[in-house]
Amino acid sequence: MTEPHPDRLRADHPARQAILAAHAAALSTNQPGYLDPVTGLFVFTSAWLRDVGTCCANGCRHCPYIE
Repeated sequence: MTEPHPDRLRADHPARQAILAAHAAALSTNQPGYLDPVTGLFVFTSAWLRDVGTCCANGCRHCPYIE
C-alpha cells in the first residue's frame, strides 16, 4: 500500500520521493490524505481508499484496486 501503481506515479516523476514521503506521513498519522507537494491538491491515501471498499474510477494516485 505504500507504492502507487506505475500508471499513477511514474518511477521517474521528479517529485516522486516528496510524494511518497507525504503519503507515508499521512499513513503514519492515520490521516485520510495529504496535500500534493507539487499541485497543493488533496490526495487520498491508499488506506482511506481501501476503506471505501471499491474503486471509484476517478484515477486516484494511491488506488489499492489497480492490478
